[in-house]
Amino acid sequence: MGHGHHHDHDHSHAAAAGDVSPALDPHVPDSELSPADVSRRGFLRGAGLLGAGAAASVLASPSAAAAAGLPHAHGPAGGGAAQGGFRWFAGDHHIHTQYSSDAQYRVIDQAKHGRAYGLDWLVITDHGSNAHAKIGVEKVNPDIRATREELRDLLTFQGLEWNIPAAEHATVFVHPGRNEVDVLKRFEQAYDGSQLPGTNTEAQNEATAIAGIKFLGEQVRQRKIEGALFLANHPSRRGIDSPHEIRNWRDADPTVAIGMEGAPGHQAAGIKAPNGRGGARGLYDNNPSAASFPGYPLETYRTWGGFDWMTATVGGLWDSLLAEGRAWWITVNSDSHVVHLDQSQRGPGSDFEANGKYDDPVYNPAVNTAAGDFWPGFYGRTNVGSTSFSYKAVMDGLRAGRVWVDHGRLVKSLDARVRVAGDRRPATGTPLGGVLQVRRGTATDLTLEIDLQDVPNWAQFIPVLKRVDVIVGSVTGPVADKDSFTAPDTRVAKSFEVSPGAKKLTVTYPLGRLDKPFYLRLRGTDGNRTQPGLLGAAVDPYGPQLDVAGDADPWGDLWFYTNPIWVLPR
Repeated sequence: MGHGHHHDHDHSHAAAAGDVSPALDPHVPDSELSPADVSRRGFLRGAGLLGAGAAASVLASPSAAAAAGLPHAHGPAGGGAAQGGFRWFAGDHHIHTQYSSDAQYRVIDQAKHGRAYGLDWLVITDHGSNAHAKIGVEKVNPDIRATREELRDLLTFQGLEWNIPAAEHATVFVHPGRNEVDVLKRFEQAYDGSQLPGTNTEAQNEATAIAGIKFLGEQVRQRKIEGALFLANHPSRRGIDSPHEIRNWRDADPTVAIGMEGAPGHQAAGIKAPNGRGGARGLYDNNPSAASFPGYPLETYRTWGGFDWMTATVGGLWDSLLAEGRAWWITVNSDSHVVHLDQSQRGPGSDFEANGKYDDPVYNPAVNTAAGDFWPGFYGRTNVGSTSFSYKAVMDGLRAGRVWVDHGRLVKSLDARVRVAGDRRPATGTPLGGVLQVRRGTATDLTLEIDLQDVPNWAQFIPVLKRVDVIVGSVTGPVADKDSFTAPDTRVAKSFEVSPGAKKLTVTYPLGRLDKPFYLRLRGTDGNRTQPGLLGAAVDPYGPQLDVAGDADPWGDLWFYTNPIWVLPR
């Protein structure tokens, strides 16, 4: 499926934050549009690519549509690497502390480790629970604010891990500010699954989840907070995040509900005993239950090359959303609770139920080989293309889908764009998460630059990228059945082998002349463990392997994934 589609962002409607085509702006009524824009809007609506419940967050939000390839200043602090006109900041949105009933570290412990292992931003996400809903949100806040003061080159967000009613968990976090505690506390008390009546029906719980997402969006619109984001965590772990729920979350407010973990945390859980837990990567060791979505195959409940089945299957659930034109992004993180090989334990005599926290951890001479987690930044990272080093810019980058993820520092940096064929200006093109709009028949190219790794990762070896896959799918518009989870037109269109010893991979791949709307996304691997994808070798000849519980060393099987770029007719 090699035809192509993409183009650059910097000289059409993407040049300035407010400069969005009237056809894409939902605030402009049809009656005020030119005939050409009415026609364009009709096409986009018909393809499911405009309006509530479609990719409005890609097509109509200035932050998403406007991030062009223009050079951007970045703030006085923060690391990051410049690439393609953005600063790329590595982060982790799923981290637990002593304020979670199953964790133990102080906020500053997690933050200092995250910064030491190369992170620029992170989110503290202690579990929603009875104790947390009563006192946890405000109790952890002084620790988070003190961490912000002490580590000024690290963006430390406050969030929580939401027990989604009728479903799994999610990260919810907000922009720092005077109302961050109030908004999170009200959200948790009203919408956390732990706080709802046990007599609720599944339909009532699903409706409560949607209401919770809408509540967060309303707090932003009322200017109580500057931003709020939702990301579904370990979505396949128990098979209870059904396809229609995922679609409904996103449709509830696409500026808040933006995506899911493409790979879960707990990656150290697969390290073979006696040196490790000898379990499943991500703690994905479940089987279907009465609460599980009955349509999911058994393969749903395991990781594939460390990644969730929804993301790892070419033509699977994630692709079914992208083929509709839904902006739904993937991330990775640590889900760090208790770290593999750490030598500490919870403060003796702690009373979590009374205090909402464990006492500060203390030294323990025994080495914890049974723990399943890494420190933030040690293994997985979510790389966000940002216009500056600030809380708002990182949230905007996440919302816009300017994100690629990797395990084990597989590559140093990555820049992917689609542009009109023949456009060779530097830093032009539509970046990850973006939409390139060109006339039908226009030839487009994918341009890809990857700086290959030349320094050891935290396991003390230099990862070697072996192959990069270009995955392409048609945009077919809304599905009739909201529980569908396949995209039959999506496949690996092209693979590039990386020359041994190369320092950089630079590719220009012709996507052909645009005949129908499409999207593309990228995936790369060290090549150590591959097999044909679940939908067959014709769709994905060298996909990730199913991870073996009890013997799945995460360092021996490294992948990167990017978020998509769309190419649509004008």
